[in-house]
Amino acid sequence: MIIKRTRLYILGMLITHLGTALSVKSTIGAGFWSAFFVGASHSIGLTPGMWFALSQITLVFINAFLSNRQPVWLAFIPIIIESVFFDFWLTFAFNNVSLANVPLAYRIITFISALTIASFGISLYLYTNLPRSPVDQLFVTISERFRLSIGLSQSIIAATITLFAFLLGGPIGAGTAISVFLLGPFIQTWVNILSHSKHIKRIQYS
Repeated sequence: MIIKRTRLYILGMLITHLGTALSVKSTIGAGFWSAFFVGASHSIGLTPGMWFALSQITLVFINAFLSNRQPVWLAFIPIIIESVFFDFWLTFAFNNVSLANVPLAYRIITFISALTIASFGISLYLYTNLPRSPVDQLFVTISERFRLSIGLSQSIIAATITLFAFLLGGPIGAGTAISVFLLGPFIQTWVNILSHSKHIKRIQYS
């Protein structure tokens, strides 16, 4: 059954970054992590991609500290996979797609759809119990450490990173605020749905 779990794992990440790419293309506002990477790049130096890598590596050790465990070196696996999938959707699949000139209502619908898709992808690959990216492991670790719901943990992290992004002059917009308040609850909703799926639970524990 490890093959089925691996398939769900990869599918979850592919879906997650489909949603991420759609949110970027909606031009409503960068997600809080993306806004932080761009803001750090403009204010401090280095490229946004380098800040992505540095942040992920740092979170590996933060997660270890919060959970009182050794760093999870396997976390570097999803870092590589996610970067490839993000580039695939944004650079290749949607490279020539632009929604900048479409009516605002359609861009808002696209952004909400993107959040729904991304939150489903995150929930799906978390349920496989395979190595998580440091970013996603962070809100799971905080949830377990402080006995909070996954949705609330994600919202706390989102608000904190958004504040740093704002202080660094990142591209904060309406979409950023929407993701702060809705991504966590969306993930929690999908987690609740998947927890009642017999098919997913069989794969999860096999």
